[in-house]
Amino acid sequence: MRTKARWQTYGTRLLMMLAGSSLLAFTYYHINFQNGLSEGGFVGLALLGKYLFNLPPALTMIALDLPIVVLAWWLKGHRFVLNTVVASLTFSLVYELCEQFSPLSMNLHGNLPLAALLSGLLTGFGAGLVLRAGGASGGDDILSMLLSQWSGIKIGTMFIIMDAVVLTVSLLYLPFKETMFTILAVLIAGKVITWTVHYGQGQLTPMRLPYHPIKEKTARA
Repeated sequence: MRTKARWQTYGTRLLMMLAGSSLLAFTYYHINFQNGLSEGGFVGLALLGKYLFNLPPALTMIALDLPIVVLAWWLKGHRFVLNTVVASLTFSLVYELCEQFSPLSMNLHGNLPLAALLSGLLTGFGAGLVLRAGGASGGDDILSMLLSQWSGIKIGTMFIIMDAVVLTVSLLYLPFKETMFTILAVLIAGKVITWTVHYGQGQLTPMRLPYHPIKEKTARA
């Protein structure tokens, strides 16, 4: 019975991760990309590297993601990293499908406040679902989560801080108007992420990770 319940729980979490990743991909393509909204996080840093130093964004993303994934494996365990891989692959697949086959066009250039609102609500809910299910949609999400746990700052607020910093620096090459509305979307998303992760769980205090988890496990043994 316990095994059956465990599999049911994992199945629910898996569906939650797939739904969250798919929603993120749908929103990034149909709202952010189609309406010129910018990107924060590691994607924004990769684009900044391309602009300033002509670095290939794909390799920059790998260089940024890899050490964070290794750190997450050490601190959070292999299950979390595997969940993150599933979420990331789902995001990439759905984004590619949207790009290649989706006939839907959401032209909101004349109403960027609405685009920012929809982006914030949907990306916040999607990222929150993935985090709640025990994974992350990328290295920047992992870093935000770890920093949140170390500092005690709410996970959504940490997302806002990281993305806002990257977007502010990205004003070096991005249009001012679209960047400002992207920051608005990030602010909304941060609040929605916090609400989604903690909904139904009361006022949770973020758990602080030990700096030496291996020693901690040895001491408990």
